[in-house]
Amino acid sequence: MFGSNKGRMTKEGIRIYEDADFAGMAAAGKLAAEILDDVAELVTVGQTTSVLDKFIEDRVKAAGAISATIGYKGYKHASCISVNHVVCHGIPGDKKLKDGDIINIDVTVIVDGWFGDTSRMYVAGKLSRKTERLLQVTHDALFKGIEAVKPGNTFGDIGAAIQTYVEGHRMSVVRDFCGHGLGRVFHAPPNVLHYGKPGTGAVLEPGMFFTIEPMVNLGRPETKVLADDWTAVTRDKSLSAQFEHSIGVTETSYEIFTLSPAGKYHPTYSV
Repeated sequence: MFGSNKGRMTKEGIRIYEDADFAGMAAAGKLAAEILDDVAELVTVGQTTSVLDKFIEDRVKAAGAISATIGYKGYKHASCISVNHVVCHGIPGDKKLKDGDIINIDVTVIVDGWFGDTSRMYVAGKLSRKTERLLQVTHDALFKGIEAVKPGNTFGDIGAAIQTYVEGHRMSVVRDFCGHGLGRVFHAPPNVLHYGKPGTGAVLEPGMFFTIEPMVNLGRPETKVLADDWTAVTRDKSLSAQFEHSIGVTETSYEIFTLSPAGKYHPTYSV
């Protein structure tokens, strides 16, 4: 296959991994996805996000893995948990979840040196029609982006597919945050934008590993970071949602490393 490309970097600084490396990414991605499967039962009205985070930290340790986020740039938690109008990087705490709250839980684990990074949405209590539509559009937008992944396409094709779909549903794509390369490092080139023009950006090649993780707002796309230097919120306080998968480009298409083993990737699985 493409083993002869071991260690090669593209002109954009994107690492090309070997076909054998897909197994390492799959193992890391599976653990991250299993943890998000297991935490689902704890997302209930009255629960605190700190309890969810402690559960995640304990599961990472029990698996003999490492949390990629604990100690990352001073961060102290095993997850980012973003509620309602928090776009990303929400810090777990003691505030209790209310009926109808939507929650993004983002987990990254390290297994044998490989990084598995994924996030998905959850609902505490009853899901309103408005929030269900936001979650569905965000979920479908992610997969529109993933479907654009194949050798010869560009990263602009991914972003354009997501942007076109989201804006066609009268919602907005966050510009301030993006997906990223990963593998044996947490963050690496390329920046995977969730908007753009077809045919622009670096060309996709077999052996590229990266995340696609669109953040979609019911209102405007602008965000701001709070005084804690982590929590990003919508400027207009509109609801925001996000789904994330780690992806590898194969010879003909893609492999998703972070699929939910229990089929719990979408929060309506239990409805």
